[in-house]
Amino acid sequence: MIITTTGTARGGLSRIAAADPPLAVVALCAAWCNTCAEFRQAFEVIAMQRSDVACVWLDIEDDAELCGDLDVQSFPTILAFRGTDIMHYGVTAPLGGVVARLVDELATRAQPLRDVPEPVTALRDGLLARAHAA
Repeated sequence: MIITTTGTARGGLSRIAAADPPLAVVALCAAWCNTCAEFRQAFEVIAMQRSDVACVWLDIEDDAELCGDLDVQSFPTILAFRGTDIMHYGVTAPLGGVVARLVDELATRAQPLRDVPEPVTALRDGLLARAHAA
């Protein structure tokens, strides 16, 4: 199941703030985006097939306060982090197979990104704060 920051699916958000946190994969999308609507089904499948990964759906407009100054250039954009380590941030093809391979590769990567822009770290921090409050 995909985790959201609002509604009934937000209960799983606390997983990303656990003592031994899973890889959190955040799909940044928008409700008005047809590509995002089609991609959501593929993201649901990825979430169901990888119970060891916390898949979060984040609507950049509904969660505008959380997204802050983040400038999303295209959809879907993927943020992946484990604890405070950011592992990936960037636009991806809206194809389930492409994102599934990315998630699998990130799940085994030990080296976090360096020189991550402040709006990206602020989003991660905001998600972790919500997770602690959940």
